[in-house]
Amino acid sequence: MNLLIKQAKIIDKHSDYHLKTMDIFIENGKIITIAKQINPAKPHKVIALKNLHVSTGWFDTSVCFGEPGFEERETLLHGLEVAAKSGFTAVAINPLTNPINDNKSGIRFLIDKAQNHLVKVYPFGALTQKSEGKELAELFDMQQAGAIAFTDYGKGIANANLLKLALQYTQNFDALVMDFPLDLSLSFDGQMHEGIQSTKNGFKGIPAMAEIVQIKRDLTLLSYTGGRLHLPNISCKRSVQLIKNAKKKGLNVTCSVAAHHLVLTDNALADFNTNYKVSPPLREATDVKALINGVLDGTIDMINSDHNPIDIENKKIEFAHALNGTIGLESFFGALNNIIDLETLIDAITSKP
Repeated sequence: MNLLIKQAKIIDKHSDYHLKTMDIFIENGKIITIAKQINPAKPHKVIALKNLHVSTGWFDTSVCFGEPGFEERETLLHGLEVAAKSGFTAVAINPLTNPINDNKSGIRFLIDKAQNHLVKVYPFGALTQKSEGKELAELFDMQQAGAIAFTDYGKGIANANLLKLALQYTQNFDALVMDFPLDLSLSFDGQMHEGIQSTKNGFKGIPAMAEIVQIKRDLTLLSYTGGRLHLPNISCKRSVQLIKNAKKKGLNVTCSVAAHHLVLTDNALADFNTNYKVSPPLREATDVKALINGVLDGTIDMINSDHNPIDIENKKIEFAHALNGTIGLESFFGALNNIIDLETLIDAITSKP
C-alpha cells in the first residue's frame, strides 16, 4: 500500500528535516520521497490532519510481558498490541518470566513468536542463572540467539565479584551488562521510599541510599574492568550526579528512567494505592526535579515505560503483600508530553536507545 502523509512536522534531531513541515510519500513500507509538496502519480492513501508530527520509530527499553509463565498478567501478543497502539515500534522485554529467560531457547521463543508482528521484539537475557545472582547465565549463547543485553530485572547484583566478572567476560563479545540499581541488603522488606510519607503510612522504607550505594559500587567496578554498563530505572537526585560525573571521566555508562519517576512522587501512596507500588519506589519532589533535569541535560539517556502489569490477585490486596509493578505503555506519551519538551522526549525513545 502506498501512503502520502501531508504537511507533517518532522521531529528528528539527527535529520536535515528536523522541525520542518513536509509531505512524506511511503511506498510498500519504505519512505520514497520527502518534500514540501508531493503529488504522486501512483494510487495512494492520504493522511491529512491538523498538527501532524512524524518521528522515527519509538523504542521502549523496559517492558515485562508475562509470557511464558505469567500469561494471566499479559501475553506476548497482547503486550505487543498495547505497545503498537501506544505508538511504539519496538520493545525490549525483561526476563521476568517463569522460567526466567536465562538461555538461548527462551530468547528464540520470544523472537520467533513475535516475528510477524508490527512491533519488533528485542529480548534481554538474565545476567545470572534463574536471576539468583549466583552464577553467570549463558550470556554468549543468548547474544548469538538475539539477546541485546543482560539483566536480573528488579534485582541488584549483590555479589560484586560476579558483576566484575560479567563486565570483564562480556567485553569478549561486546555485550551490554545491566545492573538494577538497588542494594537488596539496604532495601529488604521495604515497601516504599523512606521519608515523611513512609513514616505517615507506617511502612518500612527503601532509602535512597540503597540505590546510591549500588551505583557507586557499580561505577567503581566499571572504572576497574572497562566494558559497557547500563543502569536502568534510576530514581534519585544523587544518582543523576554520580552518573554525570562518571560520564565526564569517560566511563562507558548509560542510564534510563521510568516515566512514572518523572511524573509521580511518594505522596501518591498517601492513600495506600497499590497501583503506585513500584521498584525502585516513587521518590520525593526533589528527586523528580533532578531526574527531569537529567533528561534535559542528557545525563539520562533513555526514558522507558517500565510497563509491568500485575494480575489483580497480586495487586488489589494488602499493601505489604502487593507485588511491585504498574502498566505504563498506554499512558507514556500523554503523561510526559507536558513535562519533557517534544524534541528531547522523542530523542530519548528513538535515537538514543
